[in-house]
Amino acid sequence: MARRALTTTAAAFAATAALLLTACGGGGGTSEDIKGAGTGTDSPSASPSSPSSRPDVSLPSDLEVEFDITKPSDARHAAALESAQNYILALDHGITAQDPDDPAYRFYSLGSATKYAKSQIQAWVDDDWTATGSDSYYRGRTDDVGTSKGVLVTMCRDQSKFYGKNVKTKKIRYTKESLNDFQQFRLLMKPPQGSQRVWKVLQIEVQGRVEDCRR
Repeated sequence: MARRALTTTAAAFAATAALLLTACGGGGGTSEDIKGAGTGTDSPSASPSSPSSRPDVSLPSDLEVEFDITKPSDARHAAALESAQNYILALDHGITAQDPDDPAYRFYSLGSATKYAKSQIQAWVDDDWTATGSDSYYRGRTDDVGTSKGVLVTMCRDQSKFYGKNVKTKKIRYTKESLNDFQQFRLLMKPPQGSQRVWKVLQIEVQGRVEDCRR
């Protein structure tokens, strides 16, 4: 299903990312169509993130999310990428669970990224839609944000086989592939703080109709 894209440029986003991380004390240094990002307050502090304490991000058998992205050799970048992927899984988990307050996305996000996830899930629930099909992410990269310890995760998305399914009638809304299906995600990752042992998404930008993301 097509999603509304944000209009800020990559350069502007990166600059904002550096300022946000500075304001938030990002570890000793330096900030569509799932719908709309905004500002907000941090979600409650998470408990230490041992595997057993992490939230469920499993999906129904009729929905597959694929990440065709090479794991970075740098441990920090690898951890940031893993949490970015889990945040995306948590979005789909909240949609299929029909729960705008699902704990999974809250565990992996802060501030505007938390508000963004809630608004996306809420929109699907309000319209009586859940998700089915295949959601693909690829051409990922990770970059340090200025002199901070934050990491910017960028990846392409192909949602041409990602469909809406009405929760009442079970009817699937199939769509033909178009440029609208190809997006670029930018996720600003904040390093673990205090007892938190997991990277969290602080800000997200989704740019739509990205020709360079066509496969």
